[in-house]
Amino acid sequence: MSESRRRVNRELQADVGDQQNGMAGRSRVERGPEMAEDDDAGAGPSGVREDEDDNPSHRREIRSKYRDLINSVQQNREDMLNPANSKLTDVLEEANKLFVDVSQAREAVLDSQLLVLATDLGKEKANQLQAEGSLFDPAAYAEHLLSFMGFNRLEDEDDNDEELTGFLPSDSWQRLAKRASGCFRTAPSFHYMLGSFLSEPPQPKQRVERQRKAPSNEANRIMPLQLKKMEESHQEATEKEVERILGYLQGYFEKDPTLPISYYEFVIDATSFSRTVENIFHTSFLIRDGLARIYLNEEKIPCIAPVDGEGDAAMSASRQQCVISISPKSWREIIDAFQITGALIPAQNVLQQETQMEETRLLLSKDV
Repeated sequence: MSESRRRVNRELQADVGDQQNGMAGRSRVERGPEMAEDDDAGAGPSGVREDEDDNPSHRREIRSKYRDLINSVQQNREDMLNPANSKLTDVLEEANKLFVDVSQAREAVLDSQLLVLATDLGKEKANQLQAEGSLFDPAAYAEHLLSFMGFNRLEDEDDNDEELTGFLPSDSWQRLAKRASGCFRTAPSFHYMLGSFLSEPPQPKQRVERQRKAPSNEANRIMPLQLKKMEESHQEATEKEVERILGYLQGYFEKDPTLPISYYEFVIDATSFSRTVENIFHTSFLIRDGLARIYLNEEKIPCIAPVDGEGDAAMSASRQQCVISISPKSWREIIDAFQITGALIPAQNVLQQETQMEETRLLLSKDV
């Protein structure tokens, strides 16, 4: 320990002894660097006895320099953390020069504060250097690699500084391979790309297109007939059902032409939701072909009536289209609202049963 450090310790011990003996005033160490220091007494009229060789103006100058160093470290913290900056080293060297003249506790406190700041900065700077050392800069690596391979730059005034223009020597890659070979323990193996001897590449084989088998005449003759028969049978069934529904509509209308037929009462089947959907579907063909029309009566309820042809020609000219949808819930609500109990369009199986019963009655009457 240097002589100045011993003097600081002796003065600190003297201050502690004065406080224990009941002397008035505060210790020099406790006052801190931020208090006004215009005088050299420091501890009041009954303070610690100063050294005879101590110069008050010189001590004041040392404290001022310490404060300047502390403020400089606090203000230039970001610059001192830069790895390329050596301001922290300069501050520590300046603090070492000032510490030679430190002989009192007040100057020692400032020195300790500066040392704490410098220690924190040094630790943070060391961590930053360690973190930066683990990063990989591709641009810097490429620059060093080109320099190692002997990249020759070409000077061109028109080119930008960021763009590299030049050429590599003929042995640049051999130089890099020789340098990189020391990083691998195994030697590269020798092999031929096209075998152990020179040979001509194989001739491409001519592609033979496969001929598709032509369908037989029997298949050409049978398949279209089957599809045609299916289409014709389905179309005939739809047409027959549409004609049957038109017959019922015309029959109901002929009984009382003045009585409008409710559309819902005509198509709704209270016993079957699926037949209701079929009736709506087939009735739409009557509207499309102009064989029937739908209108709203005075109560805004949709009604249906057959079209005469000439009498309703003008009415059919102004045709409007709409989409009708129905669900099981709305189907039940319509049945309850219109109090529908049966079906104005009977099902085909019911009609067939009635026809069979009528034929049976006729046969029985003939036998009798």
